[in-house]
Amino acid sequence: MSTTTTDGFSAAERAAMKERAAEMRAEGRKGAKKADGLQAVLDRIAQMEPEDRVLAERVHVAITTAAPELAPKTWYGMPAYTNADGKIVVFFQDAGKFNYRYSTVGFQDTANLDDGDLWPVAYALKAWSPAVEKKVIELVRAAIS
Repeated sequence: MSTTTTDGFSAAERAAMKERAAEMRAEGRKGAKKADGLQAVLDRIAQMEPEDRVLAERVHVAITTAAPELAPKTWYGMPAYTNADGKIVVFFQDAGKFNYRYSTVGFQDTANLDDGDLWPVAYALKAWSPAVEKKVIELVRAAIS
């Protein structure tokens, strides 16, 4: 991964912005369907490094099982899940995306996770376990409540 360039964006950040622009063009075309979003998510997961792919697959299953009303799509090249209004609720960022040491499950402001004046909206994810699965499902169910 290249470091920050003179305009302030790394090569990985530039690539993510280009992915988002392509996603927006695809969303704008006539006939785009929920199935297109699902296929884009599955294709993106298949491109991940093996360790990230395993986590992404488990996160995908947990989200789609706990909240089948959320629609899958890619967002800045990451698997994401939207509400009926088409707004991102939850996303998965693989560690390889920006060369991080852990993957992330994150929530956008449409998620109902508010807890007073301060609450977490992103969670580092290094390994999958029954406890992690339970927590992700609880968070997703709270986010859509």
